[in-house]
Amino acid sequence: MAGRFGMALVQAFAALLAILSLASASWAEEAPSRVIAVGDLHGDHAAWKDIARAAGLMDAKGRWTGGDSVLVQMGDVTDRGPDSLKIIRSLQALEADAPKSGGRVVVLLGNHEAMNVIGDLRYVHPGEYAAFADRKSKRRRDLTWKANREMIEAGYGALDPPIGPEEAKERWFADTPLGKLEHRRAWSPGGELAQWAAGRPAVVQVGTTIFVHGGLSAERAVEPLDVLNARFAAALAPGEEVDRSVLEDPLGPLWYRGNITRAPEEVERPAIAEELAQVLTRYSASRLVVAHTPSLDGILADHGGRLLRVDTGIAAHYGGPATYLELIGERAIAHQRAPDGTWTSRELPLTGEVTP
Repeated sequence: MAGRFGMALVQAFAALLAILSLASASWAEEAPSRVIAVGDLHGDHAAWKDIARAAGLMDAKGRWTGGDSVLVQMGDVTDRGPDSLKIIRSLQALEADAPKSGGRVVVLLGNHEAMNVIGDLRYVHPGEYAAFADRKSKRRRDLTWKANREMIEAGYGALDPPIGPEEAKERWFADTPLGKLEHRRAWSPGGELAQWAAGRPAVVQVGTTIFVHGGLSAERAVEPLDVLNARFAAALAPGEEVDRSVLEDPLGPLWYRGNITRAPEEVERPAIAEELAQVLTRYSASRLVVAHTPSLDGILADHGGRLLRVDTGIAAHYGGPATYLELIGERAIAHQRAPDGTWTSRELPLTGEVTP
């Protein structure tokens, strides 16, 4: 009993630390002179390096060169590409380095980071497992099979149609490539990367601009952002009794697409423009920046620039253009890499007019 109680205290303390780390992630004071927003990267480290260098945030050795700029990476670093871990390590290094020059790096929680924590591995790229492999991985996998053989065979035997013991072993080894066990250890609740994810805000406000991976629904924009972020930190904490349902909430900030599009059956909810106005008014904000819903034509400004969309399918998986959004005062500039590798820039209209 004492051991279980002690573990509960450790888990509660870890969750509290994550929540406290988020408290400074939402600040609505005067906006910095320059904010860079980068959309979903999905394991494309080469694209990330090109973007960071083009934006003047990082040199060839991976060191921060952005001065007092603020970088907001919009989440979904993981899945669909092989180099998620490389991008995470790069962002972690920049996050530590930027404050030395007065800058700041904020990495938002995306739905794919949350999926990795809860074990939804549908979109994990084989290269993401391989990135965790080391010289002990084969022996580690063999020992795991030996220690769990009966349970694994029983699991495959319960399938419809059932899989026999010999085929079960073959199937399990195929389903467990080298590096997968290490990947799962890092991403499972309490693991290194799960703790890193728990320290990411779901929503951040910089000056009068709100950044969120998926979107903000009227239903979820009823509480302060720090409270909303704390819910996600708690849901990512270790423990079998933790309620993780918020991580899959279709109206929550990780998954919501309703600021951009609506299904026909959603007629009972506020219209897109009405909801956007409600959300911005709720937080005394002037614009909402979202990712999650790709626009392969580049960064878009909707509703007079009150909604900015920065997911352009950057990763090779999607084939969209590498882009980044630059906010300087009341100006919004979309930067985009052309097929020949050159970068072009265009000013986005910020009229402030919300269209019906």
